[in-house]
Amino acid sequence: MAGPAFRAAAVRVRVPATSANLGPGFDAFGLALGLYDDIVVRVADSGLSVDIAGEGAETLARDERHLVVRSMRAAFDRLGGQPRGLEVVCANRIPHGRGLGSSSAAICAGVVAARAVTIGGPAALDDAALLALASELEGHPDNVAACLAGGFTIAWTDEDAARAVRLDPAAEVVPMVFIPSTEVLTETARGLLPKTVPLADAAANAGRSALLVEALTRRPELLLPATEDRLHQDYRASAMPDSAALVGALRAEGVPAVISGAGPTVLALTDEAGADKLLHFAGPSFAAHRLQLDRDGARVLPLDG
Repeated sequence: MAGPAFRAAAVRVRVPATSANLGPGFDAFGLALGLYDDIVVRVADSGLSVDIAGEGAETLARDERHLVVRSMRAAFDRLGGQPRGLEVVCANRIPHGRGLGSSSAAICAGVVAARAVTIGGPAALDDAALLALASELEGHPDNVAACLAGGFTIAWTDEDAARAVRLDPAAEVVPMVFIPSTEVLTETARGLLPKTVPLADAAANAGRSALLVEALTRRPELLLPATEDRLHQDYRASAMPDSAALVGALRAEGVPAVISGAGPTVLALTDEAGADKLLHFAGPSFAAHRLQLDRDGARVLPLDG
């Protein structure tokens, strides 16, 4: 049986950073942010070439171990076969190990690029299958769902396959991220979580999660109570004390603030009037960035765009 055919032209893919959990929506909620990684992929006659600029340029592997390459290989397997060679160029802007979905971005960039360079790829690997594969590679669907779809996503696993719905965040929501210089590995942060939690805490998070859907999409004035969490942030505070303290300081001033994903970045959800007023909270320990909400998710773009 013949394998797939591939496009001769290079393909450019852009993927957004993401923030998972958003407080109470542990392992379910994701929000796409206007901070991007780009990759350019071309099918070559032979071999593998990987070039990296920006985040991770000094530390990431430039061979088959690279996460973008591994993700492309997995997608090509689903598409029917591997190309003879690959040239991959990565321009990374999403910080690594900060809770902004850098690994999900790499995975999504890889699977989207593999589909794009394969003739008939979108028909052979539709959006639902793409989400399922990306979630399988990442191990959970919250970040990859937001990265692929953009906007605000609610993800879950049903019959061993990832599912997600996408909602539009309210236009007036402005995300601010406070990024520390130190990393926290997701595995470290997950290792601090208990096996069981009090029923009252689980019930409180269920209610806050439901409220957050309304607050983030239609009534941002409810974001402060809607982002309260009892399931994970307090347990992880010992691994990121400065971030936990910043969340507390922001919330004490009435600012909806949470740990972004597994941390240690802090995400604040504010508005146009309040965004610049939060810059002084950064202090010497954090770099503060005002971002846009990403509403498009992973995209194939013109090479000269």
